[in-house]
Amino acid sequence: MLLQKLIGLQDLHGCVDNLLLLPFSQALAQEQNQKWFNELLDGSLRLLDVCGIARDALLQTKECTHELQSTLHRRHGRKMELAREVEKYLACRKVAKKAIKKVLKGMQTKLNSKKNEDLAIVSLLKELEAGTILVFESLLTFIAGSNLQSKSSSWFVVSKLVHPKRIACEGEETDGNDFEKVDGALQSLVSHKTSKCDYSIHVQNVQDWMGKLESSILDVEEELECLSRRLVKTRVSFLNILNH
Repeated sequence: MLLQKLIGLQDLHGCVDNLLLLPFSQALAQEQNQKWFNELLDGSLRLLDVCGIARDALLQTKECTHELQSTLHRRHGRKMELAREVEKYLACRKVAKKAIKKVLKGMQTKLNSKKNEDLAIVSLLKELEAGTILVFESLLTFIAGSNLQSKSSSWFVVSKLVHPKRIACEGEETDGNDFEKVDGALQSLVSHKTSKCDYSIHVQNVQDWMGKLESSILDVEEELECLSRRLVKTRVSFLNILNH
């Protein structure tokens, strides 16, 4: 599940923070390793940028969801007014999806293939960076309202570093997508052409789905906030090594 991946990343970055405090990590900043260290330093900033984008996307969706929830409660039964508000929500989601698509297109997830030239810790850090990017790709795609066919092989490799006995089968996907369900339910609501009674039931169902979505967003926000703090700590550790 997505939440489990975010929690797993927190554990992984916590382990890395401890590694970076050890004396041998100072070798990262030595002249012969400068190229790799600069790549890791740039990568740490890239991870923070993508994390910020994911948090902003969640916040935007949460605000739109909360506003529409309030509208549904106030104007239950007024089809025309509800339809206008739903259209506003869907337009907001369309903008968010477009922005996410642009971000996903620009994200790089390649691992450096020249591992024989790297220190062992550099290889580990590069794999962790790639795995973190993959999870952010999954998260952004999830927020956009799709179930990503994740590139789970790289995540599988990184996961083994911390939880070798807890890894789900490669390619397994158990998350239901509340974003997708709400988008679909609202599309159906604005095109609903049945009796007033059935319409009211449909509105109630939409409210139920949106309640679940809000809960899901809060859960992801909490874990993403914790992960963000870990990423900041890792970058600070890199900067401390650089200035040592």
